[in-house]
Amino acid sequence: MTTFPTFPAGTILGYPRIGPRRQLKRAVEAFWAGSVTAGELETTAAALRGSTRERLVRLGLGRDDSSIPESFSFYDQVLDALCTVGAVPARFAHLQDADGRLDLAGYFTLARGAGDHLPLEMTKWFDSNYHYLVPEIGPETAFSLASDRLVQEFVEAKAAGFLTRPVIVGPVTFLLLSKPSDAAPAGFSPLERLDDLVPVYAALLQRLRAAGAEWVQLDEPALVSESIDIPRADALTAVHSAYTTLGGLAERPSIFVAAPYGSLDDALPVLAATAVEAIGLDLVRGKVPAVTAGLETTTLVAGVIDGHNIWRGDLATAFVTVAGLARLSPRVTVSTSTSLLHVPHDVDDESALSDELKSWLAFADQKVTQVATIARGLSEGRAAIAADLAAASAALDARRVAPGVHDGAVRVRTEALTPTDFTRVDYAARVAAQEATLNLPFLPTTTIGSFPQTGDIRRARAQLLKGSLSTVDYRDLMRAEIARVVTVQEEIGLDVLVHGEPERNDMVQYFAENLDGFAVTENGWVQSYGSRCVRPSILWGDVSRPQPITVEWSAYAQGLTLKPVKGMLTGPVTILAWSFVRDDQPLGDTARQVALALRDEIADLERAGIQIVQVDEPALRELLPLKKEDHAEYLDWSVGSFRLATAGAAEATQIHTHLCYSEFGVVIDAIRNLDADVTSIEAARSRMEVVGDIQSSGFDHGIGPGVWDIHSPRVPSVAELTDLLERAARAIPSGQIWVNPDCGLKTRGYAETVQSLRNMLAATHAVRASLTVSA
Repeated sequence: MTTFPTFPAGTILGYPRIGPRRQLKRAVEAFWAGSVTAGELETTAAALRGSTRERLVRLGLGRDDSSIPESFSFYDQVLDALCTVGAVPARFAHLQDADGRLDLAGYFTLARGAGDHLPLEMTKWFDSNYHYLVPEIGPETAFSLASDRLVQEFVEAKAAGFLTRPVIVGPVTFLLLSKPSDAAPAGFSPLERLDDLVPVYAALLQRLRAAGAEWVQLDEPALVSESIDIPRADALTAVHSAYTTLGGLAERPSIFVAAPYGSLDDALPVLAATAVEAIGLDLVRGKVPAVTAGLETTTLVAGVIDGHNIWRGDLATAFVTVAGLARLSPRVTVSTSTSLLHVPHDVDDESALSDELKSWLAFADQKVTQVATIARGLSEGRAAIAADLAAASAALDARRVAPGVHDGAVRVRTEALTPTDFTRVDYAARVAAQEATLNLPFLPTTTIGSFPQTGDIRRARAQLLKGSLSTVDYRDLMRAEIARVVTVQEEIGLDVLVHGEPERNDMVQYFAENLDGFAVTENGWVQSYGSRCVRPSILWGDVSRPQPITVEWSAYAQGLTLKPVKGMLTGPVTILAWSFVRDDQPLGDTARQVALALRDEIADLERAGIQIVQVDEPALRELLPLKKEDHAEYLDWSVGSFRLATAGAAEATQIHTHLCYSEFGVVIDAIRNLDADVTSIEAARSRMEVVGDIQSSGFDHGIGPGVWDIHSPRVPSVAELTDLLERAARAIPSGQIWVNPDCGLKTRGYAETVQSLRNMLAATHAVRASLTVSA
């Protein structure tokens, strides 16, 4: 095999692909709207890739040493891998050409659906707030090298003078994250198709080598997770088989296997025994491994710069960690722990943050510089970077003693908590009190909370921030929108209403702007899925609530209708998960502080006449640690913080929660222990797969398995919604069932929202009638 240069001294596992000003988001959505062509979208994407490469060189990566990862995606890296290997589900076969290729329109159709063709299921990427599309693999799936886009992008970079490193999800992770297709027999595992898939990866590697690639990065994060429902021995056998085959190719690039989000543990010696040339270790979430046979001839890529959070961190300790790996291998380089797609572009782009706070932070660009700094220290000695290490340590010391990081009153309150602060009265007593107060019908209908955020709403919020719209006028506009939302819901016939949340820019940021201990960014955008971007807030200090946050809006909406209006809060776990949370104390301590602030808000909502309060926890499953040994501690504080927030509610106050992409069966005991009166969950995109877990668990509280997938622009038919609701009713006692969409409606348009909700009500009436007749 051809001998290639050594692995670069410093690298990153990936870089944000949306653009500093969300250029990709806007171009993709313009393509969906038909206002730009596929060629124009390709031109925008190519320009963005080119500017990213130039930026990374300026920040310290090499132009010609494979240190720049070619990790771009129009939508999702798992979808990219699916298209590369030709694993297109049969219902989308009509979108492929004779060679199995998809054009951009077809690619996006897999992600978003069209007509009667449901999109691919979507779920969370390990313990992050990124979402990936789930491949559907069965015995019938015909693998082939159906896309050479990765090769084309490498060639594009080479023509511009860059030698980059192509990145693709590895074959084992691809199959472990897949689900059986509808045509697959019972008991089938997608991993059974490994021997058919690996030759396609081999062909891709050979094509990349022919194009001049010297290194390729195969991402295998599934190897660090113990939460994937397959015997560990089978996964390790697959690793050995796949990388023995790929490593044995005569003509290929050198292989770098990256395994972010935790420790490889028993997968490390398996990988080390193959011919892969480099292995990435996440040393932020994971631990330094023991001496392992085979590592002495393998490059260890030390992930010591946190790709998952935005703190500047302890560079001196990171340098010591990297240097200490010399006992395992003479070939050690430095990298980020994960792809930087989880963090914003550049902290220097934040004019509203204080200089003090900014000195504690490192966004993607600063992390690239940190990698380059430690890499220079490895090659030139610690003295060469002593000033950089000292500056990072000084910032860390200043952060520890800064005002607001520790608030004595907050800490006194949390230390005074007792077990009774975490417990409500018995569920049966609550049900009786709530039935008497609310008088809801059989199969009550509601939505998850938000209604479409129109252009007028967003413009009003922007004008308020700029000072061109007065606070009084802004409040009048929001009240008018709330009145509109209430009227729409009453006309449709929903049983429990919401105020629509027009005043909220984001379900976490809105609370962060109204709680002490948080800061918010101007341009700190992070991709959540597809073109959906969020701005995680920065939770930097002890948390408290200076005044009520949501009461005015909920009370106004309740005054417009005789039907109950839900008060809408974001739960403590989700506020932590969807913020860049402080790393200087246990997460449980921070969660309890947030929970106490929400507890006070619930009490104020009750005093304002709100009888139902929803405390959303869509991130409960997301933060579940990937290692089973860490589950008990996490579930203790996460469930405890929810209960602390809600346990002060009166027995007649109905507490709801909402979870999405939550793999209900994995955390069923935790959801039961939340002790919410009603739990709504994502279920439509997976076509009610979750109801089997609900049935087998004996879950006896109110449950709303979503019947409408709001992440697709499709308007589901009455027949489709009726079928889903009937599936739920066959598995769950109908007296427990609520009817609702999968998630909030913020990203949808009004026309599709109103029609879909009308269809949902029609389906509900049909199922109510059929169940009444059968009874």
